[in-house]
Amino acid sequence: MFANLTGWHFLIILVIILLLFGAPKLPALARSLGQSMKILKSEVRDSDADGKADTTGDAPAAGDNAASTGTNTAEGTAKKPDSSSGA
Repeated sequence: MFANLTGWHFLIILVIILLLFGAPKLPALARSLGQSMKILKSEVRDSDADGKADTTGDAPAAGDNAASTGTNTAEGTAKKPDSSSGA
């Protein structure tokens, strides 16, 4: 998509941005963009670390929820205990 863009295209885009935002606002715009990128990178790093911790923990696998919901029947489906029996 961007393969046909040359240096002149980027120069024209830069001039348009300069006209839209003005010279005094560009440093603040770049600073806020940099801070946003820094926050995004730290959040991605944190979520990667959390994801690695979850896979090594004692969390049940996706198919292991039958033990917590009831007992298994002969068909292999989970049968929930009857809570209305009063026992």
